[in-house]
Amino acid sequence: MRILLTGAAGVVGADVAARLAAANPGGAHELVRTARRATPAAAPAAEPAPVAWDIGAALAPAELTDRPWDVIVHTAASTRWTMSREEAADANVRTLRSVLGLAGPGTHVVHVSTAYVGGVRAAEDLRGEEFEGYRNGYEWSKAVCEEIVTGEHRGPVTVVRPPLVLGSRADGAIGRFSGPYSLFPALVSGLAAVVVGDPDGFAEIAPVDEVAEVVAGAALGPAPATPRTEVIAAGQGSMRLSELVRVTCDTLNAFRAEHGVEPIAVPPTVSTDSWNRFFLPLAEQWLSPVQQQAVRLLAMFQSYTSMSEPFTPTRTVADPHGVMAASVRHWAHSKPRQALGRPAPWTRVGAA
Repeated sequence: MRILLTGAAGVVGADVAARLAAANPGGAHELVRTARRATPAAAPAAEPAPVAWDIGAALAPAELTDRPWDVIVHTAASTRWTMSREEAADANVRTLRSVLGLAGPGTHVVHVSTAYVGGVRAAEDLRGEEFEGYRNGYEWSKAVCEEIVTGEHRGPVTVVRPPLVLGSRADGAIGRFSGPYSLFPALVSGLAAVVVGDPDGFAEIAPVDEVAEVVAGAALGPAPATPRTEVIAAGQGSMRLSELVRVTCDTLNAFRAEHGVEPIAVPPTVSTDSWNRFFLPLAEQWLSPVQQQAVRLLAMFQSYTSMSEPFTPTRTVADPHGVMAASVRHWAHSKPRQALGRPAPWTRVGAA
């Protein structure tokens, strides 16, 4: 079986690559990885470096087009929430079409999407019609990609939808700190002066190793007769926003106590409606540029960490509290200067 894996240097892709390699000790499968930059670090130990391919910006290298693929696992994507519609289409939609150009009618395409394409879209799109009710360019582009891969590919399709991805269950390890990890330094530094959202809202997370397990399992398992969707989530066992913040602060404070540093305070919670309508317009008059940037970044988590309903999983994430704590601990040990920093309360610009 020939398997092509895109995004082999990414957070999910690197873990998928390691699992596919581990499941192929006798070399029965031919596994080829691609990455934007082909560096040895992007490949598992004793494996060749990935094929360099800037998907969408360059034609596929000859070694990817000479023979048909049995499975294509597409993990490559830009996950930035700040992309414009044009940027998101260029980064994710165009790249998917390039990858599908390598797929034949018998190719099983395993496409990594996001669980939030299946969530409730905003009743009021605060950015106009740009994202058609989706919360950002990443989410919108992933929804478009799902329509393309399930509607246009002539062969079998599996779509894998993870929520916010954190570190591995065992030790919290992850290839790169991005996305939800911006919350941790914001809490320590004091830039997250409040948490915006519903304290009882659901906050769905999944460990990267379990996401990779589902993706690799789909690639190595039988191809579905009709498009299949795998949703990785805790469902009714998901943390609530208040629990997520408490676990994060408790874990950070345990690390700080080990180093003789004063604890950080658990920030108060403000409803999304009150924040957007009253607090934010007033606060923006007085916040420094750094504080304003922090507010804009953290505001993107509002609808992700306080959903009114959890997802319905096909793969259930057990003990999300433990996953959260392991991820925070790993971040703190990796970034001790940030984790042990001294909070600086917000002050009015120009105040003495």
